[in-house]
Amino acid sequence: MKKRVKIVFFILFVFVLNNSFAQNDPVLMTIGGEKITKSEFESVYHKNNVQKDTINKNSLNEYLDLYVNFRLKVKEAEEIKLDTSSSFINELSGYRKQLSQPYLIDKDVNDNLLKEAYERMHFDIRASHILIKVAIDALPKDTLIAYNKIMEIRKRILKGERFEKLAEELSDDPSARDFTQYAQGPVIKGNKGDLGYFTVLDMIYTFEKAAYNTKIGDVSMPIRSDFGYHLLKVYEKNPAMVQINAAHILVKYPENGTAADSLNAKNKIFEIYQKIKNGDSFETLAQTFSDDKGSGSKGGMLPPFGVNRMVPEFVKPIYQLKANDISEPFQSRFGWHIVKIIDKKGVGTFEDVKYELKNRVTRDSRSLISKESMIEKIKKEYNFKDYPVTKEDFFKVVDSTIFQGKWDISKAKDLNKPMFTLSDKSFTQQDFAQYLNRFQGSMAPKEIPNFVISSFNSFVQESCLNYEDSRLETKYPEFKALMKEYRDGILLFNLTDKKVWSKSVSDTIGLENYYKANINNYMWGDRLDAVIYTCADEKIADETRKLLKDAEKKGISNDSILKIINKDSQLNLQVKSGLFAKGDNSTIDQINWQKGTTKNIIVDKSVVFVVVKKKIDAQPKTLLEAKGLITADYQNYLEKQWIDELKKKYPVKINEDVVPTIK
Repeated sequence: MKKRVKIVFFILFVFVLNNSFAQNDPVLMTIGGEKITKSEFESVYHKNNVQKDTINKNSLNEYLDLYVNFRLKVKEAEEIKLDTSSSFINELSGYRKQLSQPYLIDKDVNDNLLKEAYERMHFDIRASHILIKVAIDALPKDTLIAYNKIMEIRKRILKGERFEKLAEELSDDPSARDFTQYAQGPVIKGNKGDLGYFTVLDMIYTFEKAAYNTKIGDVSMPIRSDFGYHLLKVYEKNPAMVQINAAHILVKYPENGTAADSLNAKNKIFEIYQKIKNGDSFETLAQTFSDDKGSGSKGGMLPPFGVNRMVPEFVKPIYQLKANDISEPFQSRFGWHIVKIIDKKGVGTFEDVKYELKNRVTRDSRSLISKESMIEKIKKEYNFKDYPVTKEDFFKVVDSTIFQGKWDISKAKDLNKPMFTLSDKSFTQQDFAQYLNRFQGSMAPKEIPNFVISSFNSFVQESCLNYEDSRLETKYPEFKALMKEYRDGILLFNLTDKKVWSKSVSDTIGLENYYKANINNYMWGDRLDAVIYTCADEKIADETRKLLKDAEKKGISNDSILKIINKDSQLNLQVKSGLFAKGDNSTIDQINWQKGTTKNIIVDKSVVFVVVKKKIDAQPKTLLEAKGLITADYQNYLEKQWIDELKKKYPVKINEDVVPTIK
């Protein structure tokens, strides 16, 4: 008996609760039997009411009408299955891919990376490196060999051997040693590991991180990158010069020159410098003497540059200069320079650089940290469990043909074990085989076990993100609402284009019939057929009037008059003819609209007179003359007709007692 009472009470409670929700969110309208609640309308209205205007009866009714028309069109699009077309599905899928991105990264990690990048923007680093190459997916034994080799080099440096000497001898970065770019080409001096100056986002993230965290003069522990292991030595850490505007004068070293030639170059730059000190123009000296002809012709002006765009010898002296300072002569690998600073821009406020910095961080290798963090969260949320031994089955069925795009997937037909699970979804060996088949031929050859392991890791990452992606509408109501907005918006656009916009352009007969039925709506007012002569002065006006008197007798056209009067100057006479309505031209507005030639009128120091040919009474515009306006009106006409048809097809009922309760 007590159990029965409890069941009855529970049923009553659910009924009351549901009824309460129904009362709190009543049906505002029905369209073709589809119920639309008050909250659904309010959500859309408040989102579009960007001015946050106070709701009044008129504005609300106007928006209700617009909303009804919108829902009618979407309903029609669904009825004719427009939402099942491949073009619609592809377009919506493209938008969804963009909209889902913020949900598939770790926002906290991203924000921290953004703040970290901004802090690092305030400093420029100068450093050198030594590289020992090893592939990112190398076998453990090869990775260990490379690690031991780089550690041995580090020990030698710490014992006192020069970093630069070991970089030249042992680094796998070929730029550390002298080299030629092509046969018989000039020898380019090696940099001995010197990377010059750089700042945030100039280097791969792991390298940048070590550079900013290593003290000046210290040698880092080995840094792993896609290229191998690096040792890093930091020489300088300076306040950032984000953008430098400068001019320079260059005296080049003579090719294959002697010691005397080099001395001549040095003497020349110091002679130029003395002229600058004596007050000669830097710009003129650059034009006259600089061996950099590109900048020399512009007074030595260089395009704006950052510290990573110039050789370090050129950048180093600039740190000490302020706007309008001129450096003493200094050398680079190209020759002798004198630099004049125009200005140096530092780091803007966080708000100033946030947008551009965010885009750069998103495209940078550090974005993988956010992605990896998100994948770990997904694994944790959905109880990720893998079965590592199942990967080994692929060592036997995958061969080198996969790198040529010729691997036969049927070799894996007997592999059906689960490889990992997310929540209640199992990802099998067959799923992985399909993944390998999809990407075969796009990878560089490597040892099969390494390839399978790295491919499996990528497969897991992709599967985790896809799984999370598939649940976005369920997890995030705002994402679901946004996707519905995009869906309905695309349907609305496509159907309106078909029924109204494109139709108004292609339906020439319908447009012409509409024009004829509404011709009195497209009228010219009274117009004047006239020619306006604008003369430089009274003398030109007199000469023009004399020519006009003989124009008809001798057959002189306005073009001929222009050529005669403007023989010495194209500014003597301007002629403008046509049909003028009130408001088209200020001179036409102030004359009597009578046939004949007016007196001279002074307009902005010019002398103007008008020859009035005739007055044309009000008349309809031709279809061509008013086509833009007529087309727009025809579109409105087509839309109104269409809406009327839709209202008959899908009856609209608005609950007027609910309307006043809209917040």
